[in-house]
Amino acid sequence: MTDILRFEDVGLRYGLGPEILQDISFGLQEGSFHFLMGPSGAGKSSLLKLMYLALKPTRGLIHIFGEEISTINRKRAPSLRRNIGVVYQEFRLIPHISAFDNVALPLRITKLKESLIKKNVEELLEWVGLKDYMLSKPPTLSGGQQQRVAIARAVVAKPKILLADEPTGNVDDEIAERIMHLFEELNKMGTTVVVATHNASLVKESNFFSMTLSDGKLQFSGS
Repeated sequence: MTDILRFEDVGLRYGLGPEILQDISFGLQEGSFHFLMGPSGAGKSSLLKLMYLALKPTRGLIHIFGEEISTINRKRAPSLRRNIGVVYQEFRLIPHISAFDNVALPLRITKLKESLIKKNVEELLEWVGLKDYMLSKPPTLSGGQQQRVAIARAVVAKPKILLADEPTGNVDDEIAERIMHLFEELNKMGTTVVVATHNASLVKESNFFSMTLSDGKLQFSGS
């Protein structure tokens, strides 16, 4: 199996401050599933931003889909990002359109037939427990409901890589279990999944590898 994402001696600092990520080196094999753990402020969100090309490293190399990101021109970057699904902590939903239309956005970008968009989006929103809220706009939804809309949007196009930042943080245990099952099914279809979480029991119950950030360093461990 080949690495779909690879970091080589990556360091990251903001401005003139100290490095918050130091000498990060790892490879994620295509179709793998990893948890990303670490205390608050350890740099998990920053590491995810590097993975989905929202940041460039201060030093080191990042390869994604076989391309080194420092050589990628601006026109190429959006097409690469379309293969990456991201669940943000702050959701980033469009407030003036419905939950349905928020989830449909990645499919409409690919110009999929509207009949197929309707089928896929409705099935997914029903799966995450939002069957009765498809036409609701984000400001009318609770934090947990908005999070589920954001998760549905991230996975609807079956991305090559899925990066999820605390995806079960605002939902009850039943919905959390559904979300993890959704991620696992997507992984079985070939998507590489990285889930950042504080939930140690979630990791303990799984059969997946984990990465732990501490003091700017990254350690790997088996399940």
